[in-house]
Amino acid sequence: MKEKTLSSLCTPALVVDVDKVKRNARRMIERCQNLGVQLRPHMKTHKTLYDNRCSDTHLNSGSRRCIAVSTLAEACFYADRGFDDIIYAYSLPLDKVERCADLSERLDLFQILLDHPHALDELKKRPLRDSRLWHVWLKLDCGNGRAGVLHSQPEALSLAQAIVGTKGVELTGVYAHCGNSYNCRGVEQIQAVAQETTDLTLQFMEKLKASGITCKSSIGSTPSCSHPVKDMGKLSEVHPGNYGFYDVQQSVIGSCTLEEVAVKVLTRVIGHCPHRNQLLIDCGWCGLSLDGAGKLPTGYAVIEGHPDLKLLSMSQEHGQVEPISGPLDYSKFPLGSLLTLIPYHSCATAAMHPVYHVHSEGRLLGKWTPTRGW
Repeated sequence: MKEKTLSSLCTPALVVDVDKVKRNARRMIERCQNLGVQLRPHMKTHKTLYDNRCSDTHLNSGSRRCIAVSTLAEACFYADRGFDDIIYAYSLPLDKVERCADLSERLDLFQILLDHPHALDELKKRPLRDSRLWHVWLKLDCGNGRAGVLHSQPEALSLAQAIVGTKGVELTGVYAHCGNSYNCRGVEQIQAVAQETTDLTLQFMEKLKASGITCKSSIGSTPSCSHPVKDMGKLSEVHPGNYGFYDVQQSVIGSCTLEEVAVKVLTRVIGHCPHRNQLLIDCGWCGLSLDGAGKLPTGYAVIEGHPDLKLLSMSQEHGQVEPISGPLDYSKFPLGSLLTLIPYHSCATAAMHPVYHVHSEGRLLGKWTPTRGW
């Protein structure tokens, strides 16, 4: 039987270079081993399992324990496939307490994040069966400016003490996301954010210790974990997520090189528009997402092998490509020819596809099917 290649796929198609995924995963495992810190991979980017040909270096640390997820759909997906020790890394939504209780009563170790006393009140109203404990991480804001109680506010320590003092609830750890590393450009800036987040987290851990509280600590982002600082070894865990796939955004930040990006979108030329000096392709925002608008000189993506082309705009199922300067040579782009888009943000692009086509050196190996929903 003739082996299938990438050119046999119907487009738009999301393709994953499994060799790059393995290398990216292996390097992150090695970084964490060198630091002496536990790697807890965040599964939010790929949201899937791999087939047996790829399972030797899963994006986790080589086991079916110790992962983070961003949705309860992901938590159930992995729990159904034998995973345990799962952190639902999202400040507890009050409408999802019962679903979290089900997982807490089902798994050996299902953990949740809190950043508000109202959420703790809801846990008090829903004690777990069989004397099980709610395993809670305090979500700390160390400068990211999204979720979490601000590290410098008295309320942070007060909430930690309240969690410890609540029957049926355990303070498992303190969890911070250094998402402000996404504003960085270059290793020096990345490591400055990583150092600051590490310092603030460790300082808060000292406050807890002075109050007689001991627990784990975890920080993470793909930039900070791709270029970790030595003091991150004083933490219990790190939780990067995007590093298996990487993307153009990460290459711009300085987390990786463009050559390390493992996920791309194949698209075909479906129209010539000489009156506009444009090509029409069959990938719109449904196949790529609109993330990254206005952030790249090449538009919404990098078109592999064609630095002179720009993905100018997209509608739902169409993309418009034009040269950055000069007239377009249509003889180089016949109808039906393939272009390869390197996505700005692989998390967003992967979320647009119901299946990922996995290959090694252009030879198709199979498909990965992600979970969807919340």
